[in-house]
Amino acid sequence: MVEIVPLLLLGAFSGFIAGLLGVGGGLIMVPTLLYLLAGDIEQSVLMHSAIGTALAVIVFTSLSSVWAHYRHGAIYWRYFIKLTPSILLGAFSGAIITQYLSFDFLRIFFAIFELTVALIMWFGIGATGHVDNLSRWIWRITGYMIGLISAIVGIGGGTMSAPFLSYNKVEIKNAIATSAAIGLPIAIAGSIGFIVVGWRLNTTSSLGFVHTEALLSIVVMSVLFAPLGAKVAHSVDGKKLKKFFALFLAALSVWVI
Repeated sequence: MVEIVPLLLLGAFSGFIAGLLGVGGGLIMVPTLLYLLAGDIEQSVLMHSAIGTALAVIVFTSLSSVWAHYRHGAIYWRYFIKLTPSILLGAFSGAIITQYLSFDFLRIFFAIFELTVALIMWFGIGATGHVDNLSRWIWRITGYMIGLISAIVGIGGGTMSAPFLSYNKVEIKNAIATSAAIGLPIAIAGSIGFIVVGWRLNTTSSLGFVHTEALLSIVVMSVLFAPLGAKVAHSVDGKKLKKFFALFLAALSVWVI
């Protein structure tokens, strides 16, 4: 049996981060679950189980944090609608692809991905145009890649969708709020994919690659703390929040390595 108290603490912290940064909490959950589930799951599928469980949790945390951001009127639904169809396809594809990827590959890919985004955010790389001027094919390709990579690394997509929107001149708080909404379809499609793949490979997890004991323990606390993080996000300086976002990602990438 996995220890319940560490999972409850993980849920509280990841939920707060989900609301604060619009990242779904996967950036915290995946590295921590690698440690907490190590004694319960064999290493060859440990990363897969950590990712699948994190995505399942994000389904619930996204609902909570999205409601909080919606109450602040910060979500740009027109961008959500443009990205969601291709995101659903990409997230399910990413989950299916992971059955062919090793533990070490997934771990290093996760770390490099986080560090890359952290550098982009820290140096404030931006575009000269605005997101409304992008062609629909750019929206489709971007949505597919966000869904694909998010499912492979077990995140809600905010790590990419928030920088993408911010890069194209969307104010950081609105980018974070919209990314929180985008995390929901990613989590649904990705977690279904990990359940399907895990069942096909006959894993020991309760629902394919989703560890149900960890899922329930984390969800209980994360849903409670996500609105608190969203509230804090709307009361702090946008530039400082962006810098904190970058440092946060960089620290986690080093942790995973």
